[in-house]
Amino acid sequence: MSNIRITKKFSFETGHALYGYDGKCKNVHGHSYRLDVTVIGSPISDSSNVKFGMVIDFGDLKKIVKEEIVNVFDHATVFNKNTPHVELAKELKDRGHNVLLVNYQPTSEMMVIDFAEKIKQRLPKNIKLHSLKLQETATSFAEWYASDND
Repeated sequence: MSNIRITKKFSFETGHALYGYDGKCKNVHGHSYRLDVTVIGSPISDSSNVKFGMVIDFGDLKKIVKEEIVNVFDHATVFNKNTPHVELAKELKDRGHNVLLVNYQPTSEMMVIDFAEKIKQRLPKNIKLHSLKLQETATSFAEWYASDND
């Protein structure tokens, strides 16, 4: 049977700061991120399966991405845990803010790599992550493709 790509779109609001950066993004600021998740696989051919004809149920894909990415990053502020921003992060946490400390510079490029790893680990064996597109602004985005990372 043919391989088919399906895509589910997500959105979330996240703040971040790029420590050591030489522009405005060194300041804490936020984005309305848009994430497109594309997987590839063969539609289920067993007509007795309730998911007959589907590569993966969109609801199942939604559950994975919501649990791994959206619910974690939405309305959080992300800082590299190896920067002096940890002091600011502690202050924000102490005031009840949702703060994530990650082991990378929280650029769109590094976030999309992190997201790919998290999503790949949760997909069924017969489904492969094909690509991710993380849109940071209306005109700026980072893409991850499995074919570029084999």
